[in-house]
Amino acid sequence: MLKSLSRKALEISPSPTMAIDSKAKEMKRQGIDVIGFGAGEPDFDTPQGIREAAIEAINGGHTRYTPAAGTIEVREAICAKLLKDNSLSYQPNQIVVSNGAKHSVNNALAALLNPDDQVLIPAPFWVSYPEMVRLNSGVPITVQTDRANHFKASVQDLQKALTKKSKVLILNSPVNPTGQVYSAEELKAVADFCLDHQLYIIADEIYEKLIYGQARHVSIAGFNDQLKDLTIVVNGVSKSYAMTGWRIGYTASRADIATVMANIQSHTASNPNSIAQKATIAALQGPQDSVKMMHDAFDQRRRYLVKRITDLPYLEALEPEGTFYIFVSIAATLGKNFRNQTISSSDHFASLLLENSKVAVVPGSGFGSPDYVRLSFATSKDKLEEGLNRIELFLKEIE
Repeated sequence: MLKSLSRKALEISPSPTMAIDSKAKEMKRQGIDVIGFGAGEPDFDTPQGIREAAIEAINGGHTRYTPAAGTIEVREAICAKLLKDNSLSYQPNQIVVSNGAKHSVNNALAALLNPDDQVLIPAPFWVSYPEMVRLNSGVPITVQTDRANHFKASVQDLQKALTKKSKVLILNSPVNPTGQVYSAEELKAVADFCLDHQLYIIADEIYEKLIYGQARHVSIAGFNDQLKDLTIVVNGVSKSYAMTGWRIGYTASRADIATVMANIQSHTASNPNSIAQKATIAALQGPQDSVKMMHDAFDQRRRYLVKRITDLPYLEALEPEGTFYIFVSIAATLGKNFRNQTISSSDHFASLLLENSKVAVVPGSGFGSPDYVRLSFATSKDKLEEGLNRIELFLKEIE
């Protein structure tokens, strides 16, 4: 008889965002006209200067192993970026470059957690956070938030979830999936709470360049040195520079934490892609006009999407202040019928929408909010309009 597989691994759920995207792409491959609002990646090409830097790296022979934490050049470029954009001063030995921000979060959890350590995760949350905590022998603790507070964790919310085993807070701003942004005042309150209870903070700031209107990005590590010592800043180039497939993320942290993460990475991935590291330097040091162009396009789509959803029956959403997502309540459809089928959950809603209207959205169950769905507006205006037209027709059949 074959021996069983890892219990820990068997308990890990597949990513619903990747699953819905894969299903939509498979339908498209079969010739079905699907509008995909699922995947979280810019629909723009990587800017030309970045692509050219990668080609030069290949032709220049930069195709070999690099230090596990990344080359000194890319880490220096990241230090310069953090100082310029975030007023955070780090040295290259405090930077670890990884294969995407997801890898960076996982490295941070691997460096911090011992078995049964608890990690506070405000809901709605990015789908991979709880699974990565479990993979690293930790215990994910959902912090319930209030819609009246735009789903942002307050000190009161955190206090309710806190136990003697609490060790880490994962804080994501701008937030995937809600698109909300923590203000400086809100962050300061959370920062003081973490200092009082000596909680490490994994600050996921991957969407920092995609903020709209009057909202502003603030790095929680910047309040004081004591807090900086407790914080692992996570960022990358995938969302800001349309480089999702290049797989470059990074962390900034205390030097001893960085050393542990680099050691872990040396045994699991050797090093981040050498060619993509060269491209990252070009992204961070080169012209930033493409970042603004993409930001402005997303902002235009955001405003269009909010207006359309506001006018639709059954749906309700908070206006996103950042990212390229909108989180939509479908609670008013639950228990109602679509073509003689009673809508029982957001998963059921998303399945019916994909099967009957050929529109892919991500159900909120994976985000810790089962009465919601997430729509990405990282797609063209024409596809946004067509997709919303289909959703409108779908909703008209609900009774």
